[in-house]
Amino acid sequence: MNAVVALVLLALPAFMLGLVHRQRWAARVGTIVLCYVAGLLAGNLGLIPESALPVQKAVSEAAIALALPMILFTVDLRAWRRIAGRALLSMALAVAAVLLVALALFAVFRALGVEAPHELAGLAVGVYTGGTPNLAAIKTALDVDETRYLVFNAFDTAVGAAYLLFMVGVAPRFARRWLPATPAAQADAAPTVDAGAASMHDEDYRDLLTRRGLAGAAASVAVAAVVVGVSVGIGRLVAGGAPALVIALLATLGLAASLVPRVRALALSYKVGMYLIYVFSFAVASMARADAMQGSDAMLLVFVTVAVFGSLALHALLARLAGIDAGSFLVTSMSAICSPAFVPLLARALGGNRALLASGMATGIVGYAIGTQLGIALALALQAVGSTP
Repeated sequence: MNAVVALVLLALPAFMLGLVHRQRWAARVGTIVLCYVAGLLAGNLGLIPESALPVQKAVSEAAIALALPMILFTVDLRAWRRIAGRALLSMALAVAAVLLVALALFAVFRALGVEAPHELAGLAVGVYTGGTPNLAAIKTALDVDETRYLVFNAFDTAVGAAYLLFMVGVAPRFARRWLPATPAAQADAAPTVDAGAASMHDEDYRDLLTRRGLAGAAASVAVAAVVVGVSVGIGRLVAGGAPALVIALLATLGLAASLVPRVRALALSYKVGMYLIYVFSFAVASMARADAMQGSDAMLLVFVTVAVFGSLALHALLARLAGIDAGSFLVTSMSAICSPAFVPLLARALGGNRALLASGMATGIVGYAIGTQLGIALALALQAVGSTP
């Protein structure tokens, strides 16, 4: 039975991807949401027996451990120096804004007696500087309760949709009044991601089913397995295998591996990693209890809403003080809060500026690279502060 459960956990995201590819309504909902819903149904309707809990935990932990370095293998660290100066500064300000708002929310929620506010601060920093992979990694590192993580992610999806509508529809007009105009041609904003970067973030995974794709996927998994083994080994030697240290090492060594040309050339590693994120999402959702979600604290919704729109407002203020142009501010905010996958949508709304598209995609990958370590570091520091009498 355990083998069957493991097979279902690994295979169901493939069915969801097929659904997204063939059904318009599924494409609107998105693969990760479909995986969450399917996991909740499977876990709460008794389709997965309670005796399979060890398998669910093992699959979720293995999936995130392999996914995190694979998502970072294709990052070109050397290319960061070519990112437009305004865009890189704007991304730094976006990260600073998220950190400051997370700190403020921690202080308020701690004073209100909310349980483990350091977890919420760490999750917010991870997801609003990078994206879902960072969020999933920090959940594992901090051992956040499955139900709490799922509720946080559900609220993030809802608030993120509102943010996306605002950014595409209303924000450009406000930004152009508040910030300097974007230069018509940004000579210093040369593309810093290769031609296939945008395709990394789509939902077409059919390349993985080809002979070449399977070979590339196997190579990516093999390299990631080495990174996992080294990270776990160092973690046990240094801190007895502390999850937070292991996850931080996975992200750091994944970036280090990207410096090896043959590793960075594993173009499908990002999609294999994202597929494992879908596996993680389904497995985690199958362990969450719907009855606990029904009584979830509305304060989580307040936290997520303030984290998103509060950091956006603070970022806008810092951008004005730093003289950042409107276009650079908008695309870096989008890449930080929503991930690089949504930058092309905003770039089209801004008139199809290819320089802005390149800068937004590149700075979003910077967020992927640093979000996990930042979120874990902040959460552990705030936990230490919170435990101080």
